[in-house]
Amino acid sequence: MSIRPPQIVAFGGGGFSMEAGNPLLDDYVLAATGADRPKVCFVPTASGDADHYVVRFYRAFAAVAECSHVSLFRRDKGAGAVEGDLERHLLDQDLIYVGGGSVLSLLGAWRAHGLDQTLKRAWRRGVLLCGLSAGSLCWFSEAVTAFHGPPEPVRGLGLLPHSNCVHYDGEAARGEVFRDLIATGRMRAGYAAQDGAALHFEGRELLRAVSSRPQARAFRVSADGEHALAVEYLGAPKLAAAAAAA
Repeated sequence: MSIRPPQIVAFGGGGFSMEAGNPLLDDYVLAATGADRPKVCFVPTASGDADHYVVRFYRAFAAVAECSHVSLFRRDKGAGAVEGDLERHLLDQDLIYVGGGSVLSLLGAWRAHGLDQTLKRAWRRGVLLCGLSAGSLCWFSEAVTAFHGPPEPVRGLGLLPHSNCVHYDGEAARGEVFRDLIATGRMRAGYAAQDGAALHFEGRELLRAVSSRPQARAFRVSADGEHALAVEYLGAPKLAAAAAAA
């Protein structure tokens, strides 16, 4: 695995678990690793390591990647990630893909197992981190979650010094709370992405916004309002291949 700059691709929603038959976002993150057959580890903590979610991951990626997964709620810890060897396994990946669910449960479990620090080390070493929903919110300093009820702020890992809102087109209340928190100074400025849109960060700065749907949008949200970002539709010819050259 070649050393690359720290990268995170945060989906507003999408990927194999939300867009059956549309692999554009997943193909994008695979290409962004720069590996011909990347090592990809799925981390389904936010779903409680749901078996069906793990099965769907292998079905989506087994033909194009060397696949493994990490379980914090099972004795076996996951394929390829044995007890006592979890950190080495994760640091050896090209891509760590975090699934959706409860970001509060995800952060609590990661911190209890020390996985938060391992993921920070992986990011600094150039392992590409990505995910949707909870797997997007977790990388930011602050975010809005609505998994357990009304939208509420949550503190993430802080790899990205911004706030984040996912499902920006599908959950109106979440977006309203996000904008209000920022406008009133209770949350730092940040980014919002609709389902099908993804924010690609290199280091701590936004490199580009991409989408798997022609109309999916993403925004920079600050105290002075909402500002639409230029979003590149990955269905356009040759655009997805640009990720490998970034």
